[in-house]
This record gives sequence, C-alpha cells and structure tokens, in this order.
Amino acid sequence: MDILLDLLNSRPLIEGAEADALGDRDAGARWGRDHGGDGSLAELELLRTARDALDDVVRGKRTPEALKPLLDGVRRNPEITPDGLEWTVETPPHARIAVEAVLAWADVEKRLPGRLRPCANSACRLFLLDRSRANRARWCSMAVCGNREKARRHYERTR
Repeated sequence: MDILLDLLNSRPLIEGAEADALGDRDAGARWGRDHGGDGSLAELELLRTARDALDDVVRGKRTPEALKPLLDGVRRNPEITPDGLEWTVETPPHARIAVEAVLAWADVEKRLPGRLRPCANSACRLFLLDRSRANRARWCSMAVCGNREKARRHYERTR
C-alpha cells in the first residue's frame, strides 16, 4: 500500500507550485530506484501513466477500466513456500512498480473500500488512506491541511 500512496502523492503542491518527483528524467529515475525499480526511461513513462490513471480513478474521473492497459501481460503465479501459498507477479522489469501500485489499489478497494481518497483541502493534491475506525478522516495531514481548513472556517465564522 505504501507504493500506492507514494506514487499518488508524488506530485504535491508546495506553496502553490507543483513539485513533481517524476517530472524530469533524473528525479524520476531516482524516485524509481528508491522504490526498487531500474530507473529507466520506460519505467518513468509507465509510472507517470499509472499515476495519472490512478489519480483519475480515485477521484472518480475515470472508471477502473482505465487501469487495464497497465496490467497487460502481467501474470500472477501461485508458489508453495514453507509459510503456505504465496502469489508472485511476473511482469517486465520496467513495469514492476506501476503494476505493484495498481495491485495495491485493487487490494485497498477490496479490503478497505472507500478509504482511499483525496485530501479535503482544495489547495492540496495529496491522497490519504483512512485507517480510522469511524472512516471520517478528511485531510492528508491534520497538522497541515486539517489545521488550515479549521482555521479558515473559524476565521469565516468570527468575521
């Protein structure tokens, strides 16, 4: 699940300007290598495509069908280990991180439906995975976005 949030949140707004971790070749290669990838141009292009598709799906702008091309040629194979049955994913090396992110999204949708969502702060572009019991988390960070929104609402009420 970490790879999913890391990928979705790789393009934050910082003081109103986009800071895209996949924006240029060097930064994108570094991001890919930091996440276990090969840092190739093919990997970077696929990561950008996966991020955009996942962003749109989570925001409800596109259906999950938009993720299907990212899984072309991917196979899951069962493997018996001393710990029991495990599934291994076979994919081209440059596609591994993007495929893992899509599979993590599918897992979240199955196990925690409705809990992956965009931050409620309209000036924020990040996503959160709500793990609270009440499923009422609204902000990617209470310390940043939550406090800003509460302060803004307080100011509007007292004005």
